[in-house]
Formats: sequence, C-alpha cells, structure tokens
Amino acid sequence: MNTPNSNPESNLDLSSDIIVIGGGPAGSAAATMLARKGWQVTLLEREQFPRDHVGESLLPASIPILEELGALSAVEDAGFLKKYGATMVWGTGDTPWSWYFKETSQRYPHSYQVWRPQFDQILLDNAKDQGVTILEGYQVTEVIFDGDEAIGVEFTKREGGNGEAQCRFVVDASGQSTLLARHLNSKQWDPFFQNLAVYAYFTEAEPLPDPDQNNIFIESYRYGWLWSIPLHTGRTSVGAVVDSAIGQEGIQKNGAKAFLEAQLAQSNQTRAQLENAQMDSEPIVVRDWSYTAEKLYGPGYIMAGDSACFVDPLFSSGVHLALMSGVLASAYVTTALNDPSMADAAGQVYQEIYLKEYNQFREMARLFYSSNLSAESYFWEARRITEKDQYSPRHSFIQAVAGQPARGYERVVLDRGQAPEEFVESVRTVETERQARTQWLAALASDPQRNQILNAVPRLAEGIQVQRKPVLAEGEFIQGHVMNTVSQPEGVPCSPLVAAVISEIDGQKSVSDIVDGLGGHLDQTGHAQLEDAVSRTIEILYVDGTIAGLITE
Repeated sequence: MNTPNSNPESNLDLSSDIIVIGGGPAGSAAATMLARKGWQVTLLEREQFPRDHVGESLLPASIPILEELGALSAVEDAGFLKKYGATMVWGTGDTPWSWYFKETSQRYPHSYQVWRPQFDQILLDNAKDQGVTILEGYQVTEVIFDGDEAIGVEFTKREGGNGEAQCRFVVDASGQSTLLARHLNSKQWDPFFQNLAVYAYFTEAEPLPDPDQNNIFIESYRYGWLWSIPLHTGRTSVGAVVDSAIGQEGIQKNGAKAFLEAQLAQSNQTRAQLENAQMDSEPIVVRDWSYTAEKLYGPGYIMAGDSACFVDPLFSSGVHLALMSGVLASAYVTTALNDPSMADAAGQVYQEIYLKEYNQFREMARLFYSSNLSAESYFWEARRITEKDQYSPRHSFIQAVAGQPARGYERVVLDRGQAPEEFVESVRTVETERQARTQWLAALASDPQRNQILNAVPRLAEGIQVQRKPVLAEGEFIQGHVMNTVSQPEGVPCSPLVAAVISEIDGQKSVSDIVDGLGGHLDQTGHAQLEDAVSRTIEILYVDGTIAGLITE
C-alpha cells in the first residue's frame, strides 16, 4: 500500500465501504443508488458546489433515471426550460430543420435545458439525503492498489491537509480527468473525433421562432459546428466545436474570446441570433474530448460517466450516458461485493450495455461529420445505424438521438405516406405476417381434433440461442437468461420459462412433449398449469417470429 507524504496530524480517515470520486451526474447517481442498498458511501468532490459545467441540454432518456433517483420532482420545480426537440442547419442547404421528441414518445415528450450549477447541486443534495457522506474540496490524487485490486484513495484537502481512505470499492466518476484510465494507461483517444470546444454565455440572444424557442440550435459551418442553448436564467450557452489543431492554433494566436467571436462571425443563423447579445462570461476551452477506456471495470473498481468514455456532444448525450452509467455501476458494485464470483461476468454486461449506448451516439455523430446529406438522408442513415428496419427513418433518427429505445411500430408513417413505398411494403409485410400467425393460432385453438397447440412441433428461427448471463434486477445484477437473435446478438433478458421452452425446442418434440419434459415431477394440477403456461409461451414466440414454424401434421 502506498503511504502519502504528509504530517500525521493532518491525515484524515474517511474509510467506508465505497468511495465515489466526483460529484457530477455519474457520481451522484452511483452514490445515491449504492446508499439505498445499505452501503456506507463517501463521495469526494474536488470542487465546491455549485460549480460551472458545460452540458446543459438533456435528453428524454434521462427523465426516467431522474425519477428512479428520486430527483425528478426537484428538477421539475427548478424552473428549467422544457426542451421539446432540436433545430439544425446541417446538410445540403442552409434552411433550419427541426425534430421533436413527441414524435416518438408521448410519455417523455420533453427534456430540460438545465443550468448545470443548479442541476448538479440538485443531484448532489439528493445523494446526501439518501445517506451519502459528501465531502467537497477533496481532490483524489491517486487510487491505491494492492496488486491489481483497488483498496482506497489518496486525497488532498483544499483547506489544507491530505490523507488516504480505505474502502472495499472505488467508483471513478472523476469526469474528463479520467483518474483511473490514466493510472491504468487504458485511455484510448478516438482517432475520428479530434476536436475542441470553446464556449461562453450570452445575454439578450434572440430565441428561435415559435414553437422552437426552447430547442437546442445546432448550425454547421466551414470549420465545425455551433450550439446555442437557451437557459431559464436568461442566458444562452453558445459554443463552437472545431478541429483541435485549428482551434489550438487560433486560440494561442488570438485568445479564446477572439477565436470564439471569429467562429460565430462565419455563421448565418447563430450570428443573427446574437446580433444584439452580449457575452457575459469568459470563454472556456475544452480540448481533445472523445475517448474510451479499454476496460471499464476491474477488481475493486469501476469507471462511470466521462471517466469511462466521452463522445462528441453533437446530440447532447453526456448527461444521459453519465446518469445511466452511474445507475448501472452501482448495480455492478453491489453485485461484486455480495457475490464476487459474479463480478467479472457482471462487469462484462455493464461494459456491453454502456458501450452499446455510447457507440450509437458515436456512429450518429460520425455520420453527420462524414456526410453532407439532406435531412431525409440522415434519417435513412440513422435507421441503418440503429438497425430498426420496422420504423420510419425519421422516427429511427429521433429515437437514436433522444436515447430512447424503440417501442412498437410507428403507424404514422403508413398513415401519412411519408416513406418510400418499399419501406411501407416491408412494414406491412411484417404486420400482415403477425396478423396471419395470430389468426392461424386462433383457428388451431378452435379445432378440438387438433387439440389446440399441444400436438404442434415448433421450429426455432435461425440464430436463436439462450444464455445464462447476468441481468439487471433491482439495484444489482443477478444470474438470469438472455435470448440471442440475429438482430440482437447481445441478447435480451427472458424469463426462466421462456429459456426452458426454447432449450427444449429441437424441431422434433411436440409442445406436449416439451411440457412432459419440463413438468414430469408435477402433480396433475401443476402439470395442467404448466401446460397452459407453455402453450401461451409458444404462441407468443410464434407470433413474434422467434419460432419460425409450427408443424401440425
């Protein structure tokens, strides 16, 4: 164990079950959920809140997470502007185009444009209310390792003094300082996104015309892109994202303020919005920000939020990824502490889930940087990236950039005729097939001679497999089952019954044979109940296409 060089009288003992490094959204979320599970949690934050931070524009996907954390009501009461979508000047032409969250979600039709000092304070206070020990002005300088296992941290205190704290687990939510990734030499810079941002706050900016006045506005220009985010404080966050080399050269030569003003002068829409506005803050520069850590977890530690990875902020994904990873990281820590034998498998699932979400935003941003397409073309490319062929291109785009999972067929595209005929026909084919399968099952059930579905022999669709794998439960990972398909090779959780039924399907056994194989130990009543449950499971899997066919003759 390393021992800090310090006066013993200044050493501070802050040992606890879990130490969380950083009090941003990821750290606050992880600490909150861990405290709820009964762990002793200490959060060390180097700054004194409230503190400034970029990343004001949230996604609807963050709303249910805020609700889970118990912080949503405070966010709703804070007076933040509701964000209903985004307006962009990007692609072939200079006409702004907009998209709206309500097009894909009636439950979460908006997010918020937040003032980060206030928003982050809400999350930190919420963690404190859940029993987390919050210590501000404590900067973690090193993670202490015993071999390859993290066992504590070294810190310095802003008011003076330093020390170390032992723990059973370290959650690194240190943000773009990436404390653990640097220590482990596992930080991998994204070769595609080598950008920097310079931003400041303005007053008296002209809002977008109704109904887009609360939207984030994004405008591409010769050297990159610009953002404008209206805030409830009356200020507007305005920033430019440019190539890192070009930006550093310009800032070194003329200073950050002059550089930002020069970028704004090259725009059309953004410049017009700021014609009568005043910059009321010193510009801030953020350099070289797109990266991932090679491995996000290990013995006694896990990385969450920006400490694990960060992607270009074109689609405002930062806070969403931070909150999501904080909740997932807390589940991993609880799992690893309660059942060390599951730690590695649960860590792999954590990394798979987190990086899948990260990579979707990355691919969307890469698409925008790589192509000078029309809005309609971006929509179609987004559908390809998300692999959601059953949705309209526009809806696939909105779902991707909103961080929202797809939920059912979008009938509007068929009703309004806003898609090419080949797409419309593909959707109708799928729906027609589902309807035909449902009707066939109904006919089968009504024919007493065929004994409903029991005599049918099911055959699985290509690529269907079931694995034992950790799945997310209530605040932790548990051993469960996932079903792998061609379209979802990473697997989706399924019930033990579904897993058992699929494992028994071999193209030769009838449904009755499967019931007998699963329920040979049951009495007559139990066998009848299982027969009903298996039959309904077979029917659902058949309608969904997991079972490709049912042979009845």
